[in-house]
Amino acid sequence: MKILVINGANLNLLGKRNPEIYGSFTLLELESKIKNLADELNIEIEFEQTNSESTIIDLIHFANNNFDGIILNAGAYTHTSIAIRDAIEAIEKPVIEVHISNIFAREEFRHHSYLSAVSVGIISGFGVNSYLLALRALNDIINAHQ
Repeated sequence: MKILVINGANLNLLGKRNPEIYGSFTLLELESKIKNLADELNIEIEFEQTNSESTIIDLIHFANNNFDGIILNAGAYTHTSIAIRDAIEAIEKPVIEVHISNIFAREEFRHHSYLSAVSVGIISGFGVNSYLLALRALNDIINAHQ
């Protein structure tokens, strides 16, 4: 099983940007924790981070033919990008939307996600554990369909 983790806008600033909201861990530390769980579950995992909406779309398209599922934290594009929504809808692989913070406990504009309706699920508000929960969920979903 191969999973692609896509981190979007500003997630390269983890540990520096609003640590009271996002925590003090860095993107590399986050990836290390996910990799450890992936190894436990015998899952091959790859990570991409980009601040570019078009690159996120390209990665989603690429993943459709090269991965079994996607964990996606699109950052602020979650609340603005119909194009990313359409890319998710166009592929056959399961996508789980993740957020480090609880987007529903934050500013009103963060309460709406264009991605949720086309994702198999959303995990929000558990910090690093949002990704770990998503990885476990994708593992179960993909194994159930094999």
